[in-house]
Amino acid sequence: MSFEEKLEYLAALKQRASLGGGQDRIDAQHQRGKLTARERIAMLVDPGTFEEIDALAVEWNENESDGERFYGDAVVTGWGRVDGRPVFVFAQDFTLFGGSLSEVMGEKISKMMDHAASTGAPVIGLNDSGGARIQEGVGSLAGYGDIFFRNVRTSGVIPQISVIMGPCAGGAVYSPAITDFIFMVEGTSQMYITGPDVIQSVTGEKTTFEELGGAMSHAAKSGVAQFSFADEESCLAEVKRLLSFLPSNNMEDPPVVDTGDDPTRRLDDILNIVPDEETLPYDVRDIIERLVDNGDFMEVHQYFAQNIVVGLGRIGGRSVGIVANQPMYLGGVLDIDSSRKAARFVRFCDSFNIPIVTLVDVPGYLPGIAQEYGGIISHGAKVLYAYAEATVPKVTVITRKAFGGAYVAMGSKHLGVDINYAWPGAAIAVMGGGQAVNIINRREIQAAADPDATRADLVADYKQRLEHPYIAAARGYVDDVIEPRDTRAKIAHALEMLRHKSEALPAKKHGNIPL
Repeated sequence: MSFEEKLEYLAALKQRASLGGGQDRIDAQHQRGKLTARERIAMLVDPGTFEEIDALAVEWNENESDGERFYGDAVVTGWGRVDGRPVFVFAQDFTLFGGSLSEVMGEKISKMMDHAASTGAPVIGLNDSGGARIQEGVGSLAGYGDIFFRNVRTSGVIPQISVIMGPCAGGAVYSPAITDFIFMVEGTSQMYITGPDVIQSVTGEKTTFEELGGAMSHAAKSGVAQFSFADEESCLAEVKRLLSFLPSNNMEDPPVVDTGDDPTRRLDDILNIVPDEETLPYDVRDIIERLVDNGDFMEVHQYFAQNIVVGLGRIGGRSVGIVANQPMYLGGVLDIDSSRKAARFVRFCDSFNIPIVTLVDVPGYLPGIAQEYGGIISHGAKVLYAYAEATVPKVTVITRKAFGGAYVAMGSKHLGVDINYAWPGAAIAVMGGGQAVNIINRREIQAAADPDATRADLVADYKQRLEHPYIAAARGYVDDVIEPRDTRAKIAHALEMLRHKSEALPAKKHGNIPL
């Protein structure tokens, strides 16, 4: 065979690999409203930057002819750039063996992840797979185990993003669950341990694939997915947006962007957002969007545990993570789900050198039998642990109220937060006046000629004496009581002061967070 013939042979092999399961299956993929693995990669990375590796990987069998082999197996792996920054990508190919994970696929993904770890670049997995390749037996399971191992070893070292763009079943779901963020596409992606048929046969429950493991089921109910989008194009666009807030690895700072928004900009209309009455709701996003540069806020877990809001923005061109109680839902109370949500986000920000800004308006932890039996003690402690563990710059602003243990949990000075502010109308106490007088003045109220009037007077007295920010300020628990319109400038100045912050921690392997 001449050299030219060898080149032609190579080109033919790569052309065959690029077609996955063939044109008919590519057409079927499109008819399902889904892109192919290569189309997804092309949409994600900067044009002309993707470099594929292991395009010719295959389980070699001497008895097979070249025409019987599926080169590249059911996954495309390689590296490219997003907004000029390097990323590593794998995209499962549903047109070939239903995207099922084989030993070859496991080896390809593992090799790609090793490159990402050694070069300090994010990993993005585009998942579209029916699960393990059953006919390969334990070899397929070994492939999953190798990937899980690398997910764990690189957790907190490089950002890991999972994009579910089709089925993700059985053992396949655990790799995304270990990664930092999961994106899903409404109507075409599902995640589940066992499908509807198995569930019905075992438990008698009837369900559908979408109800069981669809995008909104996991974005709103289970909390497994952080993001849900209507189509693949918008989903991949938001993956790129997320990357713009993140560093490439834990040894770097997030990229600085010239947003053109003055960090000392005054928030002239912010006084119209928060009602004086502590029980009246408002949307904390209205505050967040005024605080961050150009109102650009990428909310994480938007549909899950909506009594707390977390997400990414910029102040002075630098990325910040925002954690804020949301009075529009359950009064902004902390419960099991919101505690898990906040704690995980705080730990992510701390892993990747993203300062944390906390906005506090919390009445306490949610009481109730269901919460206690569900483990609110352990779950609520996760928030305490996450803030105390975090060493990034941390700034907290109490906007309206901070009561009980939730005051401590929501980024208080006692958990090592660097700078704490309060607005003049903030209430900081063990509990609100209405609850407090019912306990400490119960007999006096019962014996009064007019219990309602007496109770109202006692509540007013309690608020005047104990429910204001100046006691905390006098003890240094609050660094300053600030004019609300100066909140953005105060945060910006604090973050600038803290930019080179360092902490010496006791030597240990790792802590034991209450899981």
